[in-house]
Amino acid sequence: MIQFMSHASGSSGNLCSVTDGQSRLLIECGLRIKEIRRALGFSLSSVSGALLSHDHGDHAKAADDVMKAGADLYTSAGTAQALGLSGHRLHIIRALEQFHVGPWTILPFDTRHDAPEPLSFLIAHREGERLLYVTDTAYVPYRFKGLTIIAIEANYSMDLIRQNVASGAMPLAHKNRVMRNHMSLERLLDFLRANDLSQVRELHLLHLSDANADAELFRRRVQELAGKPVYVAQK
Repeated sequence: MIQFMSHASGSSGNLCSVTDGQSRLLIECGLRIKEIRRALGFSLSSVSGALLSHDHGDHAKAADDVMKAGADLYTSAGTAQALGLSGHRLHIIRALEQFHVGPWTILPFDTRHDAPEPLSFLIAHREGERLLYVTDTAYVPYRFKGLTIIAIEANYSMDLIRQNVASGAMPLAHKNRVMRNHMSLERLLDFLRANDLSQVRELHLLHLSDANADAELFRRRVQELAGKPVYVAQK
């Protein structure tokens, strides 16, 4: 059975991993390398590869350092170019072209975010489990079957954004940027309704906004819909 872990989530830094007990994939490199080492028990030896969704610092801060530490990094050409990444540890991937890393088969897919060539990932293990990882996107234009774990952004709710704009706590321009680039609770619920959740055993909510999200409300709303355990990633 594979295990998904969110080590850090939010605008201050993002780092996740998935493991089968022997092989581990990093997802994002948004902490300093020493913090990544600490999260992984001070060892990168079990890391088969690192997946990077896009170039923003809260996801990519240690991308170059992860490669220097000996891990292969998989990301889009747009992300690599924006970060100035190069070297034999860098592997350029493309949306909707699957590739293999050890026991994992990864299908990257395009997302809607203000970054050059951003991606999210469908990660399948050779034993049959399937993890969907989605972050920093206004919505997901695809549907999936056979998922066993979903780790997905739930950045804000429309009600909280409206309240913050009305009170003056949130400028209208910032509201518009958030809505163009991040997934709301409402869109997440619509996405879940449109997908096959029959084999899902757990869901993880990622990248909740400090000001525009309510962790317990989000967890409860998703669990009521999905009927599966829901976990909110710690910042």
